Amino acid sequence: MCGIAGIIANNARNYQEELKKMTDAIAHRGPDSSHFEFYENAALGHRRLSIIDLSENGKQPMLSSTKNECIVLNGEIYGYLDIKAQYPEYPYHGSSDTEVILAMYQRKKENLIHDLPGMFAFAIWDNGKQELFCARDRFGEKPFYYAIGNNNEFIFASEIKAILASGLIRPKVSNEALSHYLQHGYISTYQSIYENIHSLPPAHQLIWKDGKVSVSRYYSLPKKDRVLSLSDAKEEFTYLLKNAVKKQLVADVEVGSFLSGGLDSSSIVALVAEFLPKQTTISFGYDHEASELKYAKEIADKYNTNHIEVHEKKDDLVASLLRTSPFFDEPFADYSSIPHFEICRNARKNLTVVLSGDVGDELFGGYNFYTIENKLRNHFSYNNIIAKFGLKLYQKFRPVSFITQQNIENDSILDFHRNYVRRAFSQEERIALGVTSNYEQPYSFTPNPDSLNDIMRLDLEDFVPSNMMVKSDRMAMANSLEVRTPFLDLDFAEFCIQLPEQLKISNDNDKIILREAMGSYWTETIRKRHKQGFGMNVKTWFGEENLMNLSNDLLKNPNQKIFNYIDFKATQNLLTKDYKHWCLLQLALWAQNNEKYL
Repeated sequence: MCGIAGIIANNARNYQEELKKMTDAIAHRGPDSSHFEFYENAALGHRRLSIIDLSENGKQPMLSSTKNECIVLNGEIYGYLDIKAQYPEYPYHGSSDTEVILAMYQRKKENLIHDLPGMFAFAIWDNGKQELFCARDRFGEKPFYYAIGNNNEFIFASEIKAILASGLIRPKVSNEALSHYLQHGYISTYQSIYENIHSLPPAHQLIWKDGKVSVSRYYSLPKKDRVLSLSDAKEEFTYLLKNAVKKQLVADVEVGSFLSGGLDSSSIVALVAEFLPKQTTISFGYDHEASELKYAKEIADKYNTNHIEVHEKKDDLVASLLRTSPFFDEPFADYSSIPHFEICRNARKNLTVVLSGDVGDELFGGYNFYTIENKLRNHFSYNNIIAKFGLKLYQKFRPVSFITQQNIENDSILDFHRNYVRRAFSQEERIALGVTSNYEQPYSFTPNPDSLNDIMRLDLEDFVPSNMMVKSDRMAMANSLEVRTPFLDLDFAEFCIQLPEQLKISNDNDKIILREAMGSYWTETIRKRHKQGFGMNVKTWFGEENLMNLSNDLLKNPNQKIFNYIDFKATQNLLTKDYKHWCLLQLALWAQNNEKYL
């Protein structure tokens, strides 16, 4: 895993100092080495975390055999050896996956992207065409940001902080992004918090030529569900997941696994055991009765892993928050980022690469709100105007259930999902805060409002890249750790996306396909489990004096930078020691961290 940066401009060698500032700003992404390559009109920089081909042959920026093309890559191309065999005409210099992309580019140019698997963000400078070709992976595992500088330079990097460090742009806060953050607790993967710094969306490519930028989608999620029996689905599921795990174990360093004791990570660890005689697993837990550590140990014992337990540290919560928040560059309210940082920090003591069980919930139907949505859809009043009218009258005299109430208030399960799930501030509250803009990101398909699978597709294009992958990438890279996600293997993910809904969820059960296919790999206790998080409670956190002191410093002082963007008086009414309060605190902390740019 690495950090990439570049400046496309006339007389690019004049930008050596700016490019070094950019790569220095993301040194945590690649602590092993720093390298640069300069053409007349292109300057490329790279920070290296050595994982495949640890020799000098694997260093970047990497020149092609003709030296006409040069690439910087952040990510991993899974199954690259099979791809390499398809391009035997290329005179390979080393054994890295990066060089395979150069071989593909020489034959296929931009069309290579349709055949490229894995997690990646890369840029290729074609000196003959005087053109830059960039792309980001299909599910947004790796980040890519770009901007146009004060003198029309094209600037790109793995993180926003690198673009800011160049000194070539003065950022402007985006009201649309701010609105999206207040609504959801994260910035859309189609935006950045700054209106003049852009995120290349997942599954998109970018071409810069003659000072013009064109961005286009190269991949869309499969839109149709398959017709498949449970027995056939189990067989294909297991085959594809084993293959995904096998491909992601390829590295020239040891590959370990996160193990929470949940269904997803337990499945990954079980399958790794079929390929590695002895694997390292690592778990994080808080020392209270709801801790998952005991479940993780069951799986570790079953597969005789080298198991590392990270127990809750009684550190100052504010110290943890101040340590992690600068790595996000944008306001980010997912409070599990703190324990995620800790598990990554401890993993890095022994490992450079770790497999994760992320995204199982979106692929197999593991969230509680999917179950609620299924019940909503099966309720007698769903899409029944007469029944809803009767229930509206009835509720004036008698209380009704949550399911009934939501069916009265929403026209579809899609409406419920958009109005109820992962929501912080209402439109009225955002307006009171002085944020009147609205933003809804585009999708690669038009969702069926009654389809649970389409709601999961929405989450794969929205929440996964905008929140989950941001947390995973930034917290891992903060500790110079590479995290791989086998469930996002293209073949496996596409199979799961197209599975019939009844193989994922019912009114009584979740993750049906995972339970059926992988149940024999787990212990009896694990088989009975349902989703559990880190067991944290924001309201409890606000009971700590040090966090309230930080909140008071940042949110009760009208001179703080954040109040250039939101209303001070309205903010005071929302400091209620809950998730909304937490979102405001993260916003204020972001503003403080980036005060010199605002």
